[in-house]
Amino acid sequence: MTGGGVGKSALTVQFVRNVFVSTYDPTIEDTYRKPIIIDGQHCLVEILDTAGTEQFMALKELYMKSGHGFILVFSLTHLASVNELGPLREQIVRIKNSKVPLVLVGNKSDLRAERQVPREIGTNLSRAWGNVPYYETSARKRINVDEIFADVVRQCRAFDAAHFASGAKEKGNKDKKKCVVM
Repeated sequence: MTGGGVGKSALTVQFVRNVFVSTYDPTIEDTYRKPIIIDGQHCLVEILDTAGTEQFMALKELYMKSGHGFILVFSLTHLASVNELGPLREQIVRIKNSKVPLVLVGNKSDLRAERQVPREIGTNLSRAWGNVPYYETSARKRINVDEIFADVVRQCRAFDAAHFASGAKEKGNKDKKKCVVM
């Protein structure tokens, strides 16, 4: 998980409820569901908004095992938050034992005067991770919020189609698959 205060919950609540939550209340674990239509297909997105604080790190592996697609979030206003992503991604890939649907997000793009992370850091990290999609978002202004969730759903569909085509058996119920916001 990335550290607290990067905007994981704000992005999730903005996506699900169309509301910006301006107060920071550390999350332990919140689950949200939202029916959406992406590319003409209905989908029920189940989002697990995870803890960003150190005391709940023991739950991290459980989140990773249950997740189907992952949105890794850092704050554009806090350079150190980027450094937490590499080890997190490596752990996800190790636990899932494969390449996984993943979106990289630099949040708080509306706070231009406080920005500490240049766009090149996000794009370079995206390339280093095999060209995972990279978005700069603002939960406050609802910039690219829907796009990040749609992207991870599209990746999950493509991942499932590739595994189904290769003869791999589907694990679990499609409705139980989670998008994990870390």
